[in-house]
Amino acid sequence: MTFIVGGMTTTNDPTTASVDTTAIDTYLAAWNEPDDDARSALVEAALGADLWYRDAMLEADGRDAFNAVLGAVQAQFPGLVMRRTSTVDAHHDLVRFNWAFGAPGEDPAIAGVDVAKFDADGKLHRIIGFSGETIA
Repeated sequence: MTFIVGGMTTTNDPTTASVDTTAIDTYLAAWNEPDDDARSALVEAALGADLWYRDAMLEADGRDAFNAVLGAVQAQFPGLVMRRTSTVDAHHDLVRFNWAFGAPGEDPAIAGVDVAKFDADGKLHRIIGFSGETIA
């Protein structure tokens, strides 16, 4: 039996998933977009209206609040970019992936892992970020 949940297709084994990474990669692209309107469009495309975001330094409830957080990060760290550094590990409607934030071509200033949950529309709506050690 095949199930499609939050952009993922799984077989009867719910621990194995094939993930459409579009929402994840669009979410990461939003971190890198300095233009507020363009960034807002990326945020809307990737994230649910009821977004709940938490990491050790930042938090946001809703897409507008998250867009404002990203604008502040862009202003504080111009030229630094966020990129995914691993495949996406998934089960059910949950994903995790490694990321790095830093100047292109240099060692990252910070790296970590995000754990996220898809909503019924295939958008990320719960994201928890951890810095430091990453998954293998």
